[in-house]
Amino acid sequence: MLRECNKLLAGIGLLAALWGLSHLRGPEDGSWVHPAGSPRGRVRILSFRASVGTLMRGQKAQLCYGVANAKAVRISPVAAQVDPSANRCMEIGPRHTTHYTLMAIGFDGSVATRSLTVPVQSLPIEEPSPFAVARFVRR
Repeated sequence: MLRECNKLLAGIGLLAALWGLSHLRGPEDGSWVHPAGSPRGRVRILSFRASVGTLMRGQKAQLCYGVANAKAVRISPVAAQVDPSANRCMEIGPRHTTHYTLMAIGFDGSVATRSLTVPVQSLPIEEPSPFAVARFVRR
């Protein structure tokens, strides 16, 4: 009987401990651990831009971004992995007008987003001059 009573008390104590753990709160900013030397505060997007206003199909450009207080960064629809940085650029070569979205996730769980569109134009089709066509016509 004493053994059963001890098991019951141990179970009640375990439940009370789990309940207490579930009600613990972290630091005010919501994070538990910051990497050594990392700045504190909400995530910010410092810059997000393309090196050109418009591309011709087949051309390449630079897509540049900068973030602060970010633990992770994603740019869609870019498939390559992107790392947090205050200033970084990558080469892009979209085949058609593309809408890019930068999402930075902070150490405190906050999220910042910014978007831009890179218009892509097809190469102009050159109309042959009437003189060039006449040159190749057999008489």
